[in-house]
Amino acid sequence: MIKFEELIKSLILPLVAYPQDVEVVRVNDDEDNLEYQVKVNPSDLGRVIGKNGAIAKAIRTVLYAGASKEGKKIHLDITSK
Repeated sequence: MIKFEELIKSLILPLVAYPQDVEVVRVNDDEDNLEYQVKVNPSDLGRVIGKNGAIAKAIRTVLYAGASKEGKKIHLDITSK
């Protein structure tokens, strides 16, 4: 079983300048449709999203692959605090 909160943190923490401000919250309790919200420092938002959303897309691709392996769907929102 994949621990998605830990996976999300391990993908995002190396990208940010303020790792203490990273917050990963599970939004819903549905077992088959996972939804997470990541809150980062406003100055780190561009680093996590990347140019034209490339980094965010890559993070989501890794999460989708892990979720589909377990027969689940996952959604990730990235916002600033």
